[in-house]
Amino acid sequence: MTPPGADAVSPAATIPPRLDRLGRYRARADFSYGVIAFYLLLLLLIGVFLQPPKTALWAALLLAIAVIGFLARYLSTHYVIDADYLRASRILGGQKVRLREVRRIEFVSLRELSATGFWGSWGWRGRMWSPRIGQFDCIHTTTNGILVTAGTHPLFVTPVDRAAFAEELSRRVRSHGAKLLADESAAPPAAPRPY
Repeated sequence: MTPPGADAVSPAATIPPRLDRLGRYRARADFSYGVIAFYLLLLLLIGVFLQPPKTALWAALLLAIAVIGFLARYLSTHYVIDADYLRASRILGGQKVRLREVRRIEFVSLRELSATGFWGSWGWRGRMWSPRIGQFDCIHTTTNGILVTAGTHPLFVTPVDRAAFAEELSRRVRSHGAKLLADESAAPPAAPRPY
């Protein structure tokens, strides 16, 4: 029973803002406004320069649909941490990592990894290669993110709030009794280096 004069608190008000009602931590990806502007510029150029009779209408529509598809895929990138998995998803692709297999949580930049791979940005898992760590999966939207080492291939993700995401991931991994060889969740992410 609530004491007189006390405000009743609904159960939903006690749930932290990033947790859904099932206790899953959800985070959207950090988007680059430059990338979004580039896709919109491509759409504008298609609309201006690829009009009949200069070109067939089907070619302009096909290009516009492809650009809209890539933009939608970019904007759909998101991450979910549930009781057992970290899931990185986007339209036509994704990857999941078992929390009890996580060995490292590190703040890194793709520039530091010197990542290569033509299909890395567009492939289902975003498989890329780095001379530093070998093959890894990359479900990202920007260059600064978190490298989660687990299983046979590490996973690079770029949540909008990297510090909070790393802290929640570390907490859930440790709740499984996993021993982390590197855990940078306690330290704030370093500012990007000027290049």
